[in-house]
Amino acid sequence: MTILEAIDARHSVRAYQDKAVSQEDRQQLEWFVKKCNQESGLNIFIRYDDPEGFDSRLAHYGHFRNVKNYIVLSGKKTADFDYQCGYYGEKIVLFAQQQGLNTCWAALTFNRKKVRELIPSGETLCMVIALGYGETQGTARRSKTVQDVVETGSEEPWFSKGIDAALKAPTAVNQQKFVFSLKDGEPFIRVRGLGSYTKVDLGIVGCHFEAASGHRVQH
Repeated sequence: MTILEAIDARHSVRAYQDKAVSQEDRQQLEWFVKKCNQESGLNIFIRYDDPEGFDSRLAHYGHFRNVKNYIVLSGKKTADFDYQCGYYGEKIVLFAQQQGLNTCWAALTFNRKKVRELIPSGETLCMVIALGYGETQGTARRSKTVQDVVETGSEEPWFSKGIDAALKAPTAVNQQKFVFSLKDGEPFIRVRGLGSYTKVDLGIVGCHFEAASGHRVQH
């Protein structure tokens, strides 16, 4: 599965099979997470076989079921921390999709007390991502249009490909509070309006745009 196929195939999944992540998949994921940490300076890690991370009233309210594995996005708090967590978290999400696993971003609907105990002193918890083999592959969600998210664009094919992929990116409560423009011929993304976790969303969206267009996004 290519990265573009992963972008098309990936949907949020909240219910998982009672099946452990294979050793082969764990090895591949650990290799990729290590690579992301080296690039970003973050402390992203995966907890396997740990149902306590999603054993909470909020998790049940959010319809999460049988979540035993999850990706923890954490690290030293910097000015770019939220964007980096979104960007590299989504890189791992798409890599997991390529391995045949499913995911779901979670900002509040998990056991925060339990997960915070895993974070080293001096580091900040951003979000977690449920991980495993889904009962289903999820379903596509409603999306804004190109006109809704582009201020000034380009007629170049790379720009259209990038925006198409950006519109498929997951965002908090599907808010899609982002807008693209061009600065000196290069793509720029910023938050439009108010919303929750918008800086994390920018990183997720930027990851999709870059994967499809081959152009680095400024923010």
